[in-house]
Amino acid sequence: MAAEDLPSEFDVVILGTGLVESVVAAACSRVGQRVLHLDRRSYYAANWASFTFNALLSWIEEYNAGLHPEVISDWSSLLEEGEDLICLSSLDPSPITNLQVFCYSSEEEEEDAKSPDAPNTTEEGGAGDEVGATETSEPETTGSEVKDGEIELTEQETTGTQEVQAAKSLPSPAQSQSEPTRKKITYSQLVKEGRRFNIDLVSKLMYSRGPLVDLLIKSNVSRYAEFKNVTRILTYRHGNIEQVPCSRSDVFASRQLSVVEKRMLMRFLTSCLEQEDPPQDYQAFTNRPYLEFLRNQKLTDNLQHFLLHSIAMATEDTSTEDGLASTRHFLRCLGRYGNTPFLFPLYGLGEIPQCFCRMSAVFGGIYCLRHSVNALVVNKENNRCKAVIDSRGQRISCSHFVVEDGCMEKQQATPTRSISRAVLITEASLLLSESDQQVSIVTVPAGSGSPAVRLVELCPSSMTCIPGTYLVHLTCQSVGTAFEDLSPLVTRMFRTPESHDQGRPCVLWSLYFNMADSTGSEVEGHDLPSNVWVCPGPDSSLGHQHAISQAELIFQKIVPDEEFCPPAPNPEDLLYTSSSLGETEEQGEREEEQGEREEEGERQEQGEREEGEREKEGEREEEQGEREEEQGEREEEGERQEQGEREEGEREEQGEREEEQSPQIKD
Repeated sequence: MAAEDLPSEFDVVILGTGLVESVVAAACSRVGQRVLHLDRRSYYAANWASFTFNALLSWIEEYNAGLHPEVISDWSSLLEEGEDLICLSSLDPSPITNLQVFCYSSEEEEEDAKSPDAPNTTEEGGAGDEVGATETSEPETTGSEVKDGEIELTEQETTGTQEVQAAKSLPSPAQSQSEPTRKKITYSQLVKEGRRFNIDLVSKLMYSRGPLVDLLIKSNVSRYAEFKNVTRILTYRHGNIEQVPCSRSDVFASRQLSVVEKRMLMRFLTSCLEQEDPPQDYQAFTNRPYLEFLRNQKLTDNLQHFLLHSIAMATEDTSTEDGLASTRHFLRCLGRYGNTPFLFPLYGLGEIPQCFCRMSAVFGGIYCLRHSVNALVVNKENNRCKAVIDSRGQRISCSHFVVEDGCMEKQQATPTRSISRAVLITEASLLLSESDQQVSIVTVPAGSGSPAVRLVELCPSSMTCIPGTYLVHLTCQSVGTAFEDLSPLVTRMFRTPESHDQGRPCVLWSLYFNMADSTGSEVEGHDLPSNVWVCPGPDSSLGHQHAISQAELIFQKIVPDEEFCPPAPNPEDLLYTSSSLGETEEQGEREEEQGEREEEGERQEQGEREEGEREKEGEREEEQGEREEEQGEREEEGERQEQGEREEGEREEQGEREEEQSPQIKD
C-alpha cells in the first residue's frame, strides 16, 4: 500500500516483520484489530529472513558499506499539550557482526580433465530456469499427506507399526573417489543460478509437536507453506559421522549397536515416556547432571553419547530434570510426520514469518516495506503511547505499539550474548547414502575449549540450493568470533585449502558471522511506555518455543479476552445460546419477509417486462404480416401481367399459323 494512503488511526502499529512481530500481527488481525505493519527493510522476516545467493551478496555489500544514520527531524510541531516525544534509533537494528566471506570455487569454468562423458552437476543453458531435481525414494512417512517428498501439516497421527528393514551398508566418503569425477561447480555458476538458493540467517528446525507446528495447524496458516522431513539424525564422534538410532525401527535396524545395547536403549526410552513412573533413582539426580544419571543407568558409552548429545540435544552440564524433559519431548515428536521429530519448511525458514503476514493481510492488516517509525507520542499523565510519527512525518494514532528488538533508544541494556553462525555451500553430503535427497541434523559435542555445534545439512529437494550442491548451516554459542569458533570444525569435517582431506566434501563458498542471541529476553521490564512491547529476536535454541511464547504473551497483553490465533469458523460448527437463538429467529423472520417482498417485486417487474416484450413482439409480427401481404400483392400483379403477355403472344402466333395454312387465291 502507498504510504500516502495510510489511515490516521489503528489499534496496533507494529515495526519489524520478524517471526514474533508477524505472529502478533496475524493474531491481532484475526480477532478484528486494525493493524499497521511496517518494516524499514525492503524484504520480509527481518533477522529471520531467507536470501537468494544474489540477494545475500547484496546484503553483504550493504553490511560492508556501513550504516548511514537518517537525518533527525524536529517533530515537536506535531505534539499537543501534555504530550512527550520518544525518538527511535535512526540506525537499522542489525544484530550481525564479524562478517567474513570465503570463496573456494574457481571464477571461471574448468575444462574436464576426465572423460567427456563425465556428468554435469547442474543444468546448463535454459534448463537453469527450472527449479527442482529428480528425487529418489524418500523414507516412508506416516501421519501426513506426502507429495514428492513434501509434507502437508495435519492433525492426523501415526497409528500401527512400522516395518523394520535391514540396514544396508553405506559407502564412505573415501569410496566415492572411485566414482567418475563430476564437473566442478564454479563461482559464476553459483551467481548465475543464485535465485535458486534460499539461505537462512537463522538455522532452526520445527518439532513436529512443538508450539510452532501446533499454531500453524490451529490457525490454518500451514496451507501457505510446504514442509519436508528431516530424514537423518547424525552425530560426530571420534572424527567420524554416525547415524543415531532414535525410533524403534532405527534401533532394531542399527548395526552400530549390539543386541544388548538395543534392549538397554529401548528399555530406557520406554521408561522416559512413562510420566507416572519415572526411571529409577530419578529423585536422587534431580539437580545433578544428566550425564551422571545416564551413567547410573548402566548405559554404555555409545548409548550415553546418543542420548545426551543427539536425542536430548544437551551438554554435559545439563541437569537431569532438563535432560529428561528434552528426551521426552524428542520421543513424543517421533512418528507424527516421519521417522524423526523434525520438519523443515521448503524454501527456507524465512517463509514462516511471511505466512503469518499473509494471514494478517487476509484479515485486513496493512503492510508497508521501506517505511519506518521515527518517534512515539506519549501521554505524560499515564505514560502511554498515543500515536507514532512515521518516516514521512505523518502522525498515526494507535492503542498499542509493537517493535522489534534494538529499535528503542530508551530500551534497557541486556547482557550481551551472541551466536556464531556459518553457512557453507558444499558439493557433497557429509554421509553418503542410497538417496542424495537427505536432510540431516548433526550434533558435535563440545571439546576442549570449543563449544558444542549444531549442524543442519539441506539437500536440493528442500528448495534451498541447486542440484549438485548442499547447503550447510553451523550454529553454536559464541566464545570468540564466528570464524574462530567454527572454522576449526569446518576444516576437520570438510575439504578446504587448509585441510587437503580428499575424503571429505569440498566447500565451494562460506560465510561466517555473529548474531545477537535473545535467549532469556522478555517483552516486559524495559523503561518504556506501558503499551509498548519489544519483540525478541532469534535465539540459540533449535526450536521456536521462545518466539511463539513471547508472541502469545504480547497478544494477551493487547487483547486479554481473545483467543490466540483462532481458526476460521465453519458455519456448521456455530452454536447458539437461547437469547441469541431468539434474536436469530426474529432476524430470520425479518429476512424472510424482506425476501418475500423482494420476490414479489421481482415477479411484478418480470411480468411487466414479459408483457412489454409480448406487445413489442406482436407489433413486430403485425408489421411483418403487412410487409408480406404487400409483397404478395406485388408478386401476384407481376404474375398476372406476365400471364397476359404470354397469352397475347400465343394468340399472335396462332393467327400467323392460320394465315400460313389458308389457300392462296390466284388471279
